[in-house]
Amino acid sequence: MEKRHQKNGINRRSFLQRSSTFSAGILMVPMGVSTTFGFQQPTLFQKNIPVSVLNNGVEMPMLGFGTNTLRGELGVSSVQTAISVGYRLIDTAKIYGNEESVGMGIKNSGVNREALFVTSKLWVDDTGYENTLEAFELSLNKLGLDYLDLYLIHRPRGDLKGSWKAMEELHKKGKIKAIGVSNFDKKQMTELMSIGTVKPAVNQIETHVFFQQHEAHTFMKRSGIQMEAWSPFAAGRNGIFTNGTIADIGKKYNKRNAQVCLRWLFQRGIVSIPRSSNKAHMIENLDIFDFELSEDDMKLLATLDLNKTQFPEWE
Repeated sequence: MEKRHQKNGINRRSFLQRSSTFSAGILMVPMGVSTTFGFQQPTLFQKNIPVSVLNNGVEMPMLGFGTNTLRGELGVSSVQTAISVGYRLIDTAKIYGNEESVGMGIKNSGVNREALFVTSKLWVDDTGYENTLEAFELSLNKLGLDYLDLYLIHRPRGDLKGSWKAMEELHKKGKIKAIGVSNFDKKQMTELMSIGTVKPAVNQIETHVFFQQHEAHTFMKRSGIQMEAWSPFAAGRNGIFTNGTIADIGKKYNKRNAQVCLRWLFQRGIVSIPRSSNKAHMIENLDIFDFELSEDDMKLLATLDLNKTQFPEWE
């Protein structure tokens, strides 16, 4: 997947290697601005990552670690490293084919389970009441965990009513702390809320500066549903790591394009889960809580919106 994306973007590692100013020694600083945006300091998670309090009272870190394409030993080492540098939200899915690797990385990290927020997702082939119960147990076993913090319906296809019923039951039994969806639009979310008794806590959708999802953002804020961004860097497409507008903004704060993009999402109240197998990038992505984008900079970033998916092959 990484190579496929390079045809209309630039590899972040190559760009940083060519930059004479890149430094891997970024320090994690205590948060001092989280209350500005209505977030809270965590009670269990890493104290320099603010949390969102979901609609059922569960705390979710505002910045996490994505694992799509990180499989095998690379997956194990990447997750272990991510946790070691401070990540506490770890996102995976059945379709990623890496739940066992993610679970091993979690185990090897030595961090208490209660200090982590682990997400997995139900794939379309497993929808329906009985299938969902079986798929959930399989994911849990592969991860080597007793419960999940968040379980999502990965795509709005199949027997959603049966799946949601099963997820509600698992939630009530304490096997899942929060349940939600991924890639649902406003109409699909409204329909799901009409058939269930538990409101989705999260909707994870494609969100980045080139596809800003303003309508979805407004709907979720009004509905009390946390918006979460997958692929917050658009997988490097459209030259996001070298974009001049983003770079000029970053120079004001001594930050790189990736950091500006993540900070922009944070200031909109959106959880993000950047993925990387590079420790220096992992650390850099965490270093976004010691500055605040100005209103003018936020408006300037809004002009980059192309208002369309950057992954048409995934539709």
